[in-house]
Amino acid sequence: MRSATSASAHLPTPWFSTLTNGLRLVAIPMPWRATVSLSVFVRTGSLHEHLPRLNGISHVVEHMAFKGTATRDCQRINLDAEALGADVNAHTDKDHTAFHIEGLPEDLPAFVDLLADIVLNPSFPEEELARELRVIEQEYNEYEEDPSALAFRLFDQACYGSSHPAGRPIIGTRANIRRFKRRDLLDYVGRQYSACNVVIGVAGPLDARRFKALQRQIETQTGFGAMPAGTPNLIEQPAWQGGLKARRLAGSGQTQLVLGFAAPALPEGEARTLPHVLAAALLGEGMSSPLLDEIRERRGLAYNAGCAADIWPHGGQFVIDAATSPEQAVELLEAVHALLRRHADGADQGVALERARRQLRVRALRGLEQPSRRLEAAAQDLFSFGRLRDTQDWLRHLDAVTPAQVRAVFEAMQEQDRARPALALAGSVPAKARERAAALFGLDGAA
Repeated sequence: MRSATSASAHLPTPWFSTLTNGLRLVAIPMPWRATVSLSVFVRTGSLHEHLPRLNGISHVVEHMAFKGTATRDCQRINLDAEALGADVNAHTDKDHTAFHIEGLPEDLPAFVDLLADIVLNPSFPEEELARELRVIEQEYNEYEEDPSALAFRLFDQACYGSSHPAGRPIIGTRANIRRFKRRDLLDYVGRQYSACNVVIGVAGPLDARRFKALQRQIETQTGFGAMPAGTPNLIEQPAWQGGLKARRLAGSGQTQLVLGFAAPALPEGEARTLPHVLAAALLGEGMSSPLLDEIRERRGLAYNAGCAADIWPHGGQFVIDAATSPEQAVELLEAVHALLRRHADGADQGVALERARRQLRVRALRGLEQPSRRLEAAAQDLFSFGRLRDTQDWLRHLDAVTPAQVRAVFEAMQEQDRARPALALAGSVPAKARERAAALFGLDGAA
């Protein structure tokens, strides 16, 4: 067992250890909390579904893990958690699947046993699978009928194309959801769930004694210690494509816009990624940002608009999103284009840049106080870097980003011959908005 680098001078040092089979365990002391959070992260998500026929299977596995194990049926899983007053949940993302439970600190050993059973011993009962696939199809229908969700789905496809998993939706396709069989799930888990692809994290009122007991329980009393080591679930890096995707949605009264540009990937480190993160905060973080001030306050084009740099293990996206009325869609597109041009041409950053820097600093420090964010960030660090990053180092890198580096991010967005932007329009999409978007951003449209 060794101590990881302190994330903050104001918070206790996390503990970190690696089991003999390569599974990693991290504990984040939060002595002020009255409850404890336990999560199991598996490095497998939609990015690891290399074949189109597998798209969506990680999400189905996550749902079905709670439907029965070798010793518990669905009802027993729910009762065993709720009898302890615990909340149990899970989620699937592009790069990982995670299982969570939260409750009283004295029940931590029982939580470990329960999550070990759910993650390692799912039985995927046939009758439960048939029912749950119908539930997931209803979830799919909700996404299809939501202009925002549809626009982001089209946006990923515009970024990376549909031949790479990065361009496919986490939930999968309707055809796949209907087609998955129990054998498909068992085979997928057998390939993807191995020790080197698992991080177990716990956050709460912990001390060294409790951490050692937790490590001993995981290694000797659960199946985690017996997991095969396996090899890392790697992702083939996608090539950025760019382009325009548009889809009309019957009954929608708004035009949803998602515009994005290529950004560096997470493994490239803070020196490469933070100028994009700071540029996104400069443009669209908070009501005083140029994006919100221009789009909402001065012109009334949208109730809300956002800008973020989404940094993933496989790549990055500088993303602007907003929704407006069809009658204002062209004006919105022109306003966004003008804002990007203004910053590329050297708009005075001054106070705005320091405002963005402080907002990012506060967000990072606030995240240290939130167990779910701390645990997911720790898992991401271990999967991508093999270590826990120090938030203070991240903040020092943030402070070192110069105005010239931020301006260079906006300048690169104007070089469409180097990396075309990706743009998705969904909902009520007037032909003139689509045509104007293609002209402004140098894109060919696609239905």
